[in-house]
Amino acid sequence: MDFKEIKELIRVFDKSELNKLKVKDGEFEISMQTGFEGGTVVTSSTPVVAAPVAVTASETTTATAVTTAPAATSGITIDSPMVGTYYSSPSPEAPTFIKVGDTVKKGQTLCILEAMKIMNEVEAEFDCKIIEMLVKDGDPVEFDMPIFTVEKI
Repeated sequence: MDFKEIKELIRVFDKSELNKLKVKDGEFEISMQTGFEGGTVVTSSTPVVAAPVAVTASETTTATAVTTAPAATSGITIDSPMVGTYYSSPSPEAPTFIKVGDTVKKGQTLCILEAMKIMNEVEAEFDCKIIEMLVKDGDPVEFDMPIFTVEKI
């Protein structure tokens, strides 16, 4: 992806109602997220430009393209399989499915994602230990957004 394509992607993203976007093309990867002071934040995990560059995407929003190395994490993430609303329990009165420090088995329910009034259970795809819960009950989540940090067992 060249610089012109990145600028156009930022422009289109800024005009959309999306608040997070991740594009992967071979080894090239770029992520954009709004909701920060100053507008859109853009990061890339592969070198796109030789140095950080400020790009004006619109009069009110400034985007910055930055090359970064992948961050070292203490675990792996379980990402949202869809856009929806995150719920940590089957009902407001019920106990949560999991909490930090719990060990879960493959197939165990981790949370519920509500999408279009349908409650979808998210299950563990492998045995793991919950290190961190990255979203709160009732928070909106995007497709492929990390919702848990886990350690594989």
